[in-house]
Amino acid sequence: MAEKGSAPLARTVLQQCLHGRLQVQEGDEQLEAQYVQINRGMVIYVCFFRGATDDILPKMVSTLLNLRLCELPSGKRVSVLELPGSLLIVPQATLGGKAKGKAMQYHNNVSKEDGLKLYSSFVSLCEKELMAAAGEAGREAEVTVKHGTYGNRQVLQLVTNGPYTHLMDF
Repeated sequence: MAEKGSAPLARTVLQQCLHGRLQVQEGDEQLEAQYVQINRGMVIYVCFFRGATDDILPKMVSTLLNLRLCELPSGKRVSVLELPGSLLIVPQATLGGKAKGKAMQYHNNVSKEDGLKLYSSFVSLCEKELMAAAGEAGREAEVTVKHGTYGNRQVLQLVTNGPYTHLMDF
């Protein structure tokens, strides 16, 4: 979590979901659109700010995957690791926007190159942690990590048992 008084290095939005589908490649006359999808689990939107390095990723992943945000039919809240559930990770640079007059500015976001590196490492670390937890529970076949493509416009369809949405700065 971002320390009081310091500017955040990353921002995430978390939503529990029953089903999520993300278009990662637009279709055209020759090719159909391509999608990734998950069933029960969590959607994580992520944006990195200037000054962010790989050093923040382990804490981010541990915090996000261990938060008890997923609801069981009994009403009890468990983490996505305990569920076990799947992850849909969406790069969301607009989380770094600041209003200036009638326009949005994104001057605090990392460069596209650095953002892509951080995003790819974040996805890999999430995959590693989620699959390790599912393996311990003998439920590897039930979980998956899917992700969007960095730097592209994407279309999201989401069925949520909420809304149960959380904003977190790191």
